[in-house]
Amino acid sequence: MPEATTLPPRRDISDQYKWNAPSVFASVDAWEATFSATQARVAELPGQFQGKLHASAAGLADLFETLEAVYGDVGKIYVYASMSSATDTNDQTAAALTGRAMSLYSQTAATVAFVEPEILTIGQETVMQWVEDEPRLAVYAHHFADLFRQQAHVRSAEVEELLGMVGDPFSIVSQTARLLANADLKFAPATTAEGEQLSVEQGNVMGHMLSPDRARRRTAHHSYRDGYLALRNTFASNLTAAIKRDWFYARARKHESSLEAALYPYNIPTDVFHNLVHTFRKNLPTWHRYWALRRKALGVDTLHWYDTVAPLAKSQPEVSYQQAVDWICEGMAPLGEHYVATLRRGCLEERWVDVYPNQGKRQGAFSSGWRGTHPFIMMSFQNNLQAMSTLAHELGHSLHSYHTWQHQPEVYSNYSMFVAEVASNFNQALVRAHLLEKYADDPNFQIAMIEEAMSNFRRYFFIMPTLARFELETHERVERGDALTADSMIDLMADLLSEGFGDELALDHDRDGIMWTEFPHLYANFYVFQYATGISAAHALAQGILAGGQAEVDHYLAFLKAGSSLYPLDALKLAGVDMTTPEAVEQTYAVLAGYVDR
Repeated sequence: MPEATTLPPRRDISDQYKWNAPSVFASVDAWEATFSATQARVAELPGQFQGKLHASAAGLADLFETLEAVYGDVGKIYVYASMSSATDTNDQTAAALTGRAMSLYSQTAATVAFVEPEILTIGQETVMQWVEDEPRLAVYAHHFADLFRQQAHVRSAEVEELLGMVGDPFSIVSQTARLLANADLKFAPATTAEGEQLSVEQGNVMGHMLSPDRARRRTAHHSYRDGYLALRNTFASNLTAAIKRDWFYARARKHESSLEAALYPYNIPTDVFHNLVHTFRKNLPTWHRYWALRRKALGVDTLHWYDTVAPLAKSQPEVSYQQAVDWICEGMAPLGEHYVATLRRGCLEERWVDVYPNQGKRQGAFSSGWRGTHPFIMMSFQNNLQAMSTLAHELGHSLHSYHTWQHQPEVYSNYSMFVAEVASNFNQALVRAHLLEKYADDPNFQIAMIEEAMSNFRRYFFIMPTLARFELETHERVERGDALTADSMIDLMADLLSEGFGDELALDHDRDGIMWTEFPHLYANFYVFQYATGISAAHALAQGILAGGQAEVDHYLAFLKAGSSLYPLDALKLAGVDMTTPEAVEQTYAVLAGYVDR
């Protein structure tokens, strides 16, 4: 039997396809120097400012100028370490840097915990008068108004300091999940119909799932899920710790639930979550119809999980990285020359993207960076339409960050998760519409493109809402004082998937029920549902821009530039969509149904 095919080691990847680490720090020594200087600067902050903020508007302005500089360095320290570790989880030096960077971030949060309670003691009337009197404070008007809105959930300086301190040990649960999945988990090879063995790794498992070879898909899927099942109890214990962490924070800040604690800081009603889940369940018949059609198109008697993204087109387009960039630029042309030129420069000149898979590269894809760095992307490009779409998605995040950082100060430079998934899915929607029109006379390309669309909808409009239901139930069990075990979590997920697939898929109870272990998103309190609201807002906005004119484009670009200077729902209203109602979700289910019809 042939030797197992493996991914290349990190050292064999050409520098042109690696993220531009030297643009952040020229070397680890330079990182160390900045780390030491920043750590010392953080330690000096209480002596400079604590107990003195009530003295004058100028003193408060001095504090925020100092914090902007400090957090700028803390952010760059973290980006350099975390990107290095993510692109090679076997790099122990990078892992150590990441741990220290996370500790520095938590240390900084704990050190400046006195700031918000002290501002609250000054009083809203005085602070807002200072905003009018001191030009350097004018930009913070929204920040202060939001602080006083949340006053009931801001604790004393001592409690805030403690909450900042526990951020470091609490961050270990998500770090443990990443290390388990990306460094410790080992998978048996997949076997093709011809008997060839192929390695199964985080960087190539989706490539296996997209193969026309059903034996390869089946054995890769079984190998992958069996790897997680072998550590089911460890993953369950670890996720339970994260859920209890969320409940601890909710109670510490006097919220009624973890869901409320996740959404209240962004002024998002919990009804937005429940509207999404209700609309998802209402539209499950569309998914049932799709699974039935997919089974028929594949010509199989029984549909299994490993068939849910299997190719239906006779041949899949080969898409190089350069071709992907070109197509994405063409698709994003409605947003104007500046947007497109920035995107192309980032991909091909400034090395925003860590492109190809390598041994030890962590699973998935993400956009990273900080104000003052490039908006970097980590992915594992596979030379197909799905990889092109993933790149378009992450570039949506990165161009969102780029525009925010160009137009907002540090305090508003981190937009919320709720709006983050809008820009990413918006890019995919525009690029998809462009390619479907460009290759309208090529039926095979049309089918492949619709498959890519359905794969994307499967993840964001089927998997993510299902995970959101799982997340709500597991949190509510903890909040009631009920126990969570690996078996109960597998049972819960299997039940939810059974409802989602109806009678159209033969559920493998344990292998499919362990799906929740694959998603580090669950370690961010109630993040996953925001993929579904994001794709909904994105398609509503994309349809408006494709049918509209310059005004719609200007509104969308204003949304990208807003960062967190507006509440998320207000920023989306600026762009042109109201997410307080289910309308955009229903509109996007109509788009999904249209793809099924086609």
